[in-house]
Amino acid sequence: MSLLLSSEGKKKSNSVAPMEQEKALSSVSDVGAWAMNVISSVGLIMANKQLMSPSGYSFGFATSLTGFHFAVTALVGLISNATGFSTSKHVPLWELLWFSVVANMSITGMNFSLMLNSVGFYQISKLSMIPVVCVLEWLLHSKQYSKEVKSAVVVVVLGVGVCTVTDVNINAKGFICACVAVLSTSVQQIAIGSLQKKYSVNSFELLSKTAPMQAISLLLLGPFVDYCLNGHSITKYSFSSGAILFILLSCTLAVFCNVSQYLCIGRFSAVSFQVLGHMKTVAVLTLGWLLFDSELTLKNILGMMMAVIGMVVYSWAVEVGKVKSKLANAKLSLTEEEIRLLKEGVENTPVKDVEIGAVKT
Repeated sequence: MSLLLSSEGKKKSNSVAPMEQEKALSSVSDVGAWAMNVISSVGLIMANKQLMSPSGYSFGFATSLTGFHFAVTALVGLISNATGFSTSKHVPLWELLWFSVVANMSITGMNFSLMLNSVGFYQISKLSMIPVVCVLEWLLHSKQYSKEVKSAVVVVVLGVGVCTVTDVNINAKGFICACVAVLSTSVQQIAIGSLQKKYSVNSFELLSKTAPMQAISLLLLGPFVDYCLNGHSITKYSFSSGAILFILLSCTLAVFCNVSQYLCIGRFSAVSFQVLGHMKTVAVLTLGWLLFDSELTLKNILGMMMAVIGMVVYSWAVEVGKVKSKLANAKLSLTEEEIRLLKEGVENTPVKDVEIGAVKT
């Protein structure tokens, strides 16, 4: 009996070790995905600020620039597939088409919302994506959120709102564009995770399939959208060597930003991506103060501190939810090891024959 228990204990310890190693590697991958997204996103914003600002290269063609981003991303995907670095799994064309339409609506809607609304209302519309994503995931996937998660989301939204929202002016056209932008962006981010799970494709495979469609459509429509936004044609822009260098830098950072966005949403959720993504807002405000002499008031600092506290609480609440879910599943179901041990115990236990009073072995 003691030998049996010792052997079972060895088997259990041997099985636990690989599980712990796998969990540790998964945690490292999670941190790496978030770090890549934050660093590439903040770097992209800084590069675009230098490229688009009047004090920089005055390249005011945001939609066309996004088309360049997806064109380079599509090229990287094609090279990766051709060299065998990644594989190409089947995803129905109609799924890719509707996803590309929604993604382009998100980009165009955001640009028009920024043009037609005040900066304050634009920031409020971006903050509203978190509750909108929560509602959509509840409607589409019946996902429930704990009180701790809801409280943390409120703290993050209020914190970012305090440090970013200034003047708030609303008009009908701007409000419609903001609604379209928020809904399309929320649907797109939920769809990224859903398509990855539905067709068993990883983040890079999905991105390499959607990027060509987005690149073609944005490169065709981008110049017209940009002309409506700023009244200038990209064909009349004077491309200097410095501007070309920053466009290439922007495209390179955009590849890492796009890959990490798909990777993060695939590993976590659209809500987690939105909440922890506001860390980028805090980083951008801080770097703007350090690099571009942007004003950083006490209100900004208090708002950033509040947002960071909310993000920490959100991360804690998500982990608590995972632990509770595991405990609930453990109570409802036995593991394969436990079932096997129970079966062995039943088979090895002697059973009395009631009729003859003997013991059957």
